[in-house]
Formats: sequence, structure tokens, C-alpha cells
Amino acid sequence: MIPRAFFARPVLEVAEELIGATFLVDGVGGKIVEVEAYHHEDPAAHGYRGRTERNATMFGPPGHAYVYRSYGIHWCVNFVCEPEGVADAVLIRALEPTYKLSLMRRRRGVEDERRLCSGPGRLCQALAITGAHDGLALDRPPFRLEPRTEKPEVVRGPRVGISRATDLPWRFGLAGSRYLSRTLRPT
Repeated sequence: MIPRAFFARPVLEVAEELIGATFLVDGVGGKIVEVEAYHHEDPAAHGYRGRTERNATMFGPPGHAYVYRSYGIHWCVNFVCEPEGVADAVLIRALEPTYKLSLMRRRRGVEDERRLCSGPGRLCQALAITGAHDGLALDRPPFRLEPRTEKPEVVRGPRVGISRATDLPWRFGLAGSRYLSRTLRPT
């Protein structure tokens, strides 16, 4: 199990080292293949303009889930990093689904395993992550986060789905993975 102390480090280090880790919610999930880092001085980060009711979890202790609704439609899950009060987090963008695929298929209403967890909204739907998970510790049930067993080849490029700081190469992905949310072109 990855301890909370793992997250009490710079967000870019944590983001890269999450590639290849296994993320489960109530035993459903798979290998993390894509993430994006958000730093408190980054204008695309939710904590950039300060603490609000919506982003309060980002300002809490590292090693907790920050879950929010994107555009009022999809849930997205982030892992809070750095020391408490800093508001850095890693958005989990995609998993290679490996645990309880039939349950994920029912939740998502799709058969193609590449579409089960390829994108933050799809991933949360497949794992049944909702706002009720916001603020929960990542090293306690319903979460299970296992470290990667080998060092994978990681590629880096610009983040997607944002309008600010789009040039920063803070998107990390597993090289050659067919489960990425979008093609990752290294910078």
C-alpha cells in the first residue's frame, strides 16, 4: 500500500511515480496509465485563486482524494500532494482496467475495455467515485493504492482539456499504452 507520506512531496515527482501504480475503489480499478499535475502557482489549478468550499480538500493534508464535478457533469478524482495548505494535486486521467471489468462495463454501459477508464469522467463512473469520496484518505478503504512493481517508460507532454497554462508538460503517461484518454505527444 502506498502510504500518505508518498504524497508529501513535489507534485511533479508524485505524478510521474504514480504511472504504473494500481488504483482500486472497493476492489474495482487497474493500473494508472495517465495523470496530470496541478501546482498551486499554476493558473489552471483549482487552488490557484485560493481556498473555496469546492476546493477545500486540496488545501488539506497530502494523501487524500480531492473529488469535484467537471462542468457539472462528470466526477474527477485527484490525489492531494505537498504539505498541508499548499493545494497541489494530481488528476488521475486514465487506468488500464484490470479488476472487475464486468462491473465497470455495467456502470459505463460500454463493452470496449479501452473506453472504460480512458478519461477522468469515465474513470470515475467506472469506479463509482462521487463527491462522497472527497476528502477520504487514499490509504484506507474504499481506496487501495499499490505501488508499481517496476519502473515503466513514462512520456510527458502538455495537459489537455484546460484553457490556461496549456504549454506546461505536466501530463504523464505510460509509453505505448492503448488506454490513454488522448494521444500523448512528448515535448
